[in-house]
Amino acid sequence: MTGLPLENIVGRPALSERRMQSILAGYGLRATRQRIGLIKLLFGAGNRHVTADVLAAEAQAVRMPMSLATVYNVLNLFAEVGLVRGLPIDTGRMVFDTNTSNHSHFFFEDTGKISDIPFDSVRLAEHVTPPKGYEIAKVDVVVRLRPIPSSRLVSSNESPLD
Repeated sequence: MTGLPLENIVGRPALSERRMQSILAGYGLRATRQRIGLIKLLFGAGNRHVTADVLAAEAQAVRMPMSLATVYNVLNLFAEVGLVRGLPIDTGRMVFDTNTSNHSHFFFEDTGKISDIPFDSVRLAEHVTPPKGYEIAKVDVVVRLRPIPSSRLVSSNESPLD
């Protein structure tokens, strides 16, 4: 199932119930109360990177009661069908990305934050030839970053913004 173009729903918090049902049906999924609620939270604020823990807390904050296990299950199902993209950042920690296009990520080890690498910065797939009989399905690249110690930064005249 290829689903529907996600650019039509990202950043639109006021999607109708019928539209959300249609989106889920496009991915071969039934429209349960939990799935509809999580779609609202996931896609209403634009493209984002979120863990199940954060999304569960957001659901509780807007009085959308569901267990953490339900949030994990729904996010994993959404990743399985291509509605979101799962990024295994650390052992045992999965981050879900609402931008399912081919793109890479910076992971800031000191803060745990994730940001997209601008597409123009890297086009790794263009330089990779898959084995005979295979094609590239998607490219998952995470560039791990850590701060330069201030002693090294001063001695080398580097700037974190260079």
